Amino acid sequence: MTTSPAHDALHVVDWRRRVARLYAEVRHAAVDDPVVGHALWVTGRDELFAEHPASPLDPAARAAFAGLDVAPYDPAFRFEAEVLTAPGRRLEVPTGTDGVVPFEEVGRVALGALGTLSLWALRSYGGGLFVPCKDATAGRPGGTYGGGRYVLDTTKGADLGSTGGPGARVVVDLNFAYNPSCAYDPAWACPLAPPENTLDAPVPVGELVPHAALVAS
Repeated sequence: MTTSPAHDALHVVDWRRRVARLYAEVRHAAVDDPVVGHALWVTGRDELFAEHPASPLDPAARAAFAGLDVAPYDPAFRFEAEVLTAPGRRLEVPTGTDGVVPFEEVGRVALGALGTLSLWALRSYGGGLFVPCKDATAGRPGGTYGGGRYVLDTTKGADLGSTGGPGARVVVDLNFAYNPSCAYDPAWACPLAPPENTLDAPVPVGELVPHAALVAS
């Protein structure tokens, strides 16, 4: 059965609404126990991928779906990082469906021995904070998706928490790193991690490289 463009758009609206609600539950639970918040996140994403009309999985992948491959929670990869000044670089990402998507570097966060990541603000309609991340295992067997993963994408509801004003801080918990939709279906257009968001260290937590059965051919 085919769907109309209006139905497709409404499915995406509902997906984002459910993602935002899921992250609100995660933030609330993580105040007392990030492990509990992470478990909610894993369960919630599995349900969305398996059942939601806007899932990036095609029908064959849904038939084979038994849950996303997510590593166990490791508290060593959670940071409540102070937002440091950054050069304010611009990043313009060409996509096949959304034209050129502009981002501006609005800060950097230090993640201990792992290195630093840039915080990017979307400079188009909707705004929001975007933190992609590519690590040393990207593209390797048993590692992470080759194009990198997303940690935060607040425009779409993926928000782990922050505080503003002097000494602003952002929760960067790499256990919540997740694959962009294009990891499952190349028909999706996804901004990927630039050099400023590439870590030389391995990050063996979060969602791992998709199983071949879940990737559209």
